[in-house]
Amino acid sequence: MSEHSHSETSAPNSSWALVTGSTSGIGHATAVGLAEDGYSVIVTGRDRDRAAETRRSIEAAGGRAIDLVADLGDSAAVRDLVAQMHDAMDGPLDILVHNAGGGGFAPTESTPEEAYDAAFNLHAKAPFILTGAFAPAMAERGRGAIVNMGSLSTSMAAAGTAAFQASKAALSMMTKSWTAEYGPRGVRVNSVDPGFILTPANEGIRDMYGTYLASLPAGRGGNPEDVANAVRFLVSPKASYINGVTLTVDGGKTAVVPM
Repeated sequence: MSEHSHSETSAPNSSWALVTGSTSGIGHATAVGLAEDGYSVIVTGRDRDRAAETRRSIEAAGGRAIDLVADLGDSAAVRDLVAQMHDAMDGPLDILVHNAGGGGFAPTESTPEEAYDAAFNLHAKAPFILTGAFAPAMAERGRGAIVNMGSLSTSMAAAGTAAFQASKAALSMMTKSWTAEYGPRGVRVNSVDPGFILTPANEGIRDMYGTYLASLPAGRGGNPEDVANAVRFLVSPKASYINGVTLTVDGGKTAVVPM
C-alpha cells in the first residue's frame, strides 16, 4: 500500500475510476494509486499490451481493473469507449481523470492543420465528450470528482508549442466551466499542472536537462508518483472543499525567478 491511509482515501464499494492514457508514466502511476485507494480502475490507452500490463500490475497488488483500448484522438473511438465502459462496469463511475496527452512541437507556420486538430481532439474534445457522458450521472448521485491533467504551458509560453499550449489552455478553462456546471450538484473538478516529470517518454533527454533540473528549488525532476499523489489527494475526501483550482506540481519552478 502507499503512504496514503486507506481509511482516509478509500472509495465506496464498487466505485469506478477512469484514467485516460494510463498505460505508462503519470497515467500508470495514477491508475495504480487509485486502485490502492480502493477504486476499480478502467485502464485505457492506444497500446493493447501496455494496457494489459497496467491491469495486471493492479491485480497483482490486490486491486481490480479492466483494460480497454482506445485512441482518444478519434471522436468515434471515444464514444465507443463510453459504450464499452457501460458494458464493463458493475457500479458507478465516480472518478474521471483526463490524463491522455501528447503531440509534437513546431513553429506555427510549420504546424500542419492535422496536427493542430489532433492536439485539440486529444486534449479538449475527448475530455469534453467523456465528461458529458459521465458527469451528469455523478451530479444525479451528488458525488464525483474530475481531474484535468493540464500543463505549465497554460500560464507560461514557449516558442514552437502554440497548438499544444492552446489545447491545454482549453482544458484548463473547462475546469472552471465544469465547476460552475456540476459543482452545485456535488461534483468537484480540479486541474493538476505538472512540471518536468521523468516519464518513459522523456527519460532519454534527462541528461540534456541536468542543469535545469538541479536549479529547481526541489533540486530534481518530478516522478510520475509525485503527480499521481496530487490527483489522489484531489479526488479524496480530504479535498472535499477544493473545487475549480489548479494544483501545480513543478518542484517550485513557477514560484521563483531564476537569478
